[in-house]
Amino acid sequence: MRKASRLFEIIQILRIADEPVTAARIARTLGVTARSIYRDIGALQAMNVPIQGGRGIGYMLRAGFDLPPLMFSIEETEAIVLALALLERTGDAALEQSAKRISQKIAAAVPPPLRQALAAKTLHAWGAAVRTGSGVDLAVVRAAIRDERKLTIAYRDEQGRRTGRTIRPIALIYYPEAANIVAWCELRQDLRHFRADRVESGAPVEAFFKGEGDALRRRWVSGWAVNRSVAETGGA
Repeated sequence: MRKASRLFEIIQILRIADEPVTAARIARTLGVTARSIYRDIGALQAMNVPIQGGRGIGYMLRAGFDLPPLMFSIEETEAIVLALALLERTGDAALEQSAKRISQKIAAAVPPPLRQALAAKTLHAWGAAVRTGSGVDLAVVRAAIRDERKLTIAYRDEQGRRTGRTIRPIALIYYPEAANIVAWCELRQDLRHFRADRVESGAPVEAFFKGEGDALRRRWVSGWAVNRSVAETGGA
């Protein structure tokens, strides 16, 4: 998580808390070290964000401080709630946890009548979760897409053949049967779809493709529009 995003998340965590929150607890939520949280809180305090507390006691946000609100209608809020419920079907554990945190933030921010309507749980998403391969963390793939960072993967195709690839990931597609990683494959020198449940291992490398992601996505979208069936292929 980038520092700017982390600072925003710390404010949100403290904003909805009804008791002091320790740095260790925030660190577990955000997947960083407590030392990073201490530094981040110091940075926020230096920016005049009214965070009170200290090590060993926890931190709270002084009453009256808030970020500019986003106002949604009841239909818009219900759309968000249903979309968050659908995230549970992606099989992406990090997205599922993010969805839960967003739901808590929405519940804390909306007026009481709307909060009661949301608490009634009248909207549900049903269906089996997408299968994801044990060798790939989709959160790592999403980070690589955002950072335009290359990944190395060990991939098994539909016939069971194994190859090592260096890829430039540009998108993720969550199908009911499996998640697909859309990427430029340096072995094939072309765009390919890799089923996540066939990736046996994957890791980022110290190599980037900065500034190429948008062009590759445009090329992919153009090709997909011509032949939609390519998105269903399991081989690469």
